[in-house]
Amino acid sequence: MRQFALIALPLVLTACSADHAVGQNSASTGKPFKTSVIADFDSPWAMTFLPDGRMLITEKAGEMILFDPGNGTKIPVAGIPGVDSEGQGALMDVVPAPDFAQTKRIYFSFSEAGRGGKGVALAMGAFHQASDGTTRLDGVKVIFRASPYVDGNGHYSGRIAFSPDGKYLFFTNGERQKFDPAQDPKSTLGKVLRLNLDGTPAAGNPLAAKGFHPAIWSYGHRNLLGIAFDKDGRLWEQEMGPKGGDEVNLIKPGLNYGYPLASNGSHYDGRDIPDHKPGDGFEAPKLWWNPVISPSGLAYYSGDLFPQWKNSLFIGGLSSKALVRVTLNGENAAKADQWDMGARIREVEQGPDGALWLLEDGGQGSQGRLLKLTPAA
Repeated sequence: MRQFALIALPLVLTACSADHAVGQNSASTGKPFKTSVIADFDSPWAMTFLPDGRMLITEKAGEMILFDPGNGTKIPVAGIPGVDSEGQGALMDVVPAPDFAQTKRIYFSFSEAGRGGKGVALAMGAFHQASDGTTRLDGVKVIFRASPYVDGNGHYSGRIAFSPDGKYLFFTNGERQKFDPAQDPKSTLGKVLRLNLDGTPAAGNPLAAKGFHPAIWSYGHRNLLGIAFDKDGRLWEQEMGPKGGDEVNLIKPGLNYGYPLASNGSHYDGRDIPDHKPGDGFEAPKLWWNPVISPSGLAYYSGDLFPQWKNSLFIGGLSSKALVRVTLNGENAAKADQWDMGARIREVEQGPDGALWLLEDGGQGSQGRLLKLTPAA
């Protein structure tokens, strides 16, 4: 439920003071962090920090909000295309361009209907705030669409990450609950894609010469809901697997990650999927979960506020209602911590000061709150 009051500027909303700094006693929770409730949103999906410390937050129904965590001000961002939010559809990821300071470009993804079905689209626009406080994205255009668009409302994925050198954009396309497209060389579904910043397929992608869609970087994925680079430039991905097979993968160019031909889970109707095994021709996950955690959101931690967690991945858990930590050691990963957060966690982000920020999903009993985690006293 939202709790805010109107203030002077039109379309500007301020979170109630009650939303701020509502901490849980770490001694009573047994967690190594204090949880502060910062604000409440309507089924939020993703967040990102701008250089000035403000945030852009997307909501499932199609709203993008400029949020100031210092004073709680919320300003709707105009210029967002129409979103098909049925089922798992949403206004999805949002990330500023590597050269945002110069270009003010914002990249975002969303699900849309048309072109014979539904699919996930990647768009960009220029961030602009007028003198009266209103905010919009100018010149919004879709620069890439998943192929093909199909019926159904699930497994869009739509996560965005820029390469460390800022030259390329990596974009995830889920297999849309259609299974076979993840292995189809002509389809972008069930794939990690590498694009130029204008949305065109990057030159030198590893499978183009073999007849694959020229944007494909890796394939054989299911529902890819998090990608992040570590300090050494390795690309990590987590995906929601089938029944009993959520995964963390180290993404390498040209590799086949197996789905739906190999998985450590099974189909929801009980049909078996062969487990990953050496010599099967598929790249096995670095970690997998059964019982599942229903992963959503992925952040690589490099901050100083929690020095003991440097070089860790943090994953939000939906059905598990958890925050999950994974430690990295070169190309290896290991399960470390899983904390019960009492609500579905949709997104995880590292803040400018090294705090961890979480978004509750807003579904199935969770409130859609923005949470800030700081070290326990």
